[in-house]
Amino acid sequence: MEETYAQAIPSVIGGFSFIVFSINRKDYELFLVESILSIKSRFMRDMDELFAALGQSRFRSRFRLSGKEAEYLGRKGVATILEHARDFVTRRLSEANPANDGRQTPMRNHPVFIAQHATGTCCRKCLEKWHYISQRKALTVEQIDYIIEVLKRWLTEQNV
Repeated sequence: MEETYAQAIPSVIGGFSFIVFSINRKDYELFLVESILSIKSRFMRDMDELFAALGQSRFRSRFRLSGKEAEYLGRKGVATILEHARDFVTRRLSEANPANDGRQTPMRNHPVFIAQHATGTCCRKCLEKWHYISQRKALTVEQIDYIIEVLKRWLTEQNV
């Protein structure tokens, strides 16, 4: 039999009070996760903290622009590449729970793709892990702007 919480459960998380009535354990845990992500995403991750954490990841820190991607960035310029980034993010990542999450961003052939993998902005699962942006809700304009700023910082630090 599924465990339920049949009484009011007062909880305080991060200074916010919650009262939950008669829901099953799984739904209660999902509610808590969503609440915490909602609180964190209001502030989104500090860029310096984010880039320090990314630098500690063996996977994320190995990405560098080189070859044809670096040449393309140099030829087109950061402004044009960021226009491409906004288009990619809007088309591939903006909806909640995309069907092909984790496979929608190629590993090469455009500077934005490399930057997305380097910064954990390549899929909704990584956006949740690295940036506290829930994968269960569509991206807001503010969140898309934040992602573009993350990509811009990484691209400009490549010194191409």
